[in-house]
Amino acid sequence: MIDIALLRAEPELVRENLRKKFQEHKLPLVDEAVALDARRRNLQTEGDTLRAARNSLSKKIGQLMKEKKTEEANAVRAEVTADAERLSAIEKETAEVEASLKSVMMRIPNIISKDTPIGKDDSENVERKRFLEPKVPDFEIPYHLDILERLAGIDIDSARRTSGQGFYYLTGDIARLHSAVLAYARDFMIGKGFTYCIPPFMIRSDVVSGVMSFEEMEGMMYKIEGEDLYLIGTSEHSMIGRFMGQTLDEKQLPITLTSYSPCFRKEKGAHGIEERGVYRIHQFEKQEMIVICKPEESEEWYEKMWNYTVELFVSMEIPVRQLECCSGDLADLKYRSCDVEAWSPRQKKYFEVGSCSNLTDAQARRLGIRYKGEGGSKFAHTLNNTVVAPPRMLIAFVENHLRADGSVSIPAVLQPYMGGLKEIVPQK
Repeated sequence: MIDIALLRAEPELVRENLRKKFQEHKLPLVDEAVALDARRRNLQTEGDTLRAARNSLSKKIGQLMKEKKTEEANAVRAEVTADAERLSAIEKETAEVEASLKSVMMRIPNIISKDTPIGKDDSENVERKRFLEPKVPDFEIPYHLDILERLAGIDIDSARRTSGQGFYYLTGDIARLHSAVLAYARDFMIGKGFTYCIPPFMIRSDVVSGVMSFEEMEGMMYKIEGEDLYLIGTSEHSMIGRFMGQTLDEKQLPITLTSYSPCFRKEKGAHGIEERGVYRIHQFEKQEMIVICKPEESEEWYEKMWNYTVELFVSMEIPVRQLECCSGDLADLKYRSCDVEAWSPRQKKYFEVGSCSNLTDAQARRLGIRYKGEGGSKFAHTLNNTVVAPPRMLIAFVENHLRADGSVSIPAVLQPYMGGLKEIVPQK
């Protein structure tokens, strides 16, 4: 949610931002918000005037009664009663106007970075950097599900029977590899100075509406029937929600946390949910990182955070690249975002394995996350980034470490987490 003062002072800037995001259908919201804001301020001024007059009139009534001017005192009492009725009506209308204004403001997207490329969708995202040389071996690489099945590492058919499409069982050394990567990612981020956390896996609706846009919520979140609770789509939701309504001491910043959680997503409208494989699924596990910092520090943290993901994948000998997300691919709360994509030697192209976002103060405004220092109280900036998210990581891993004989090599950084195992060999 943007600052109402910005919208009030520079409505054309907000309109231009909507055009850059190809959200022209939201342009009327700007005028609606400006009008509601003006009405709210007028009501506040009128209400303040009536409250000030009430104190003055009460004193006047007392003076008139002392002077035995009962008729005049009753006339003033009638004026006080009328003012009280009007004040009550103002307070009711103010609450209605503020609710409407908040609803409109929450639909207006955050101002995007000047470094964000302009484009309609993810096909217009811009590659910035590559890390490690992508390679294609001189033997055929099977589809990732076939590789995992030959390693006796996955059971999709049983998962369909127990849970439906979009679920899976991981077994044996592949299940162990899955856990090893998460443990390695946890220790990797602790080594970067982040504090490890395991958050609640369910959050209330006021947290959901604070951490994401309504469109995202509808397409992602599973609601618990009969409860004001949602299953998290990523641990960022409950991690940021932890600080809802708090005013932090400036000395606490930056807060740097890395969290593990399972993640649950409806993937509503997503293509590929019915396909074989584990690229797009309803349930997965992830290691995440979040940062809460001062405004002047958020761009520096943005650069650090996506680089940490790159460093992690490079240490596992998986080639990756960084893509800057274009304006039309940014969720409404995002100021700037980039994807980290891993190389697929089978498809001879990159695919997304993580996303890093700077939300500036848009998320903090929704949740009421402030910090206080010598300069007074300000809204903090919030950022989030995927450290690693199996099973997409598993796809990149088995494709990039597959040998001609069907075995998969284990890079040195993961061997301690695999009990010293250096390879996973086919069993089928």
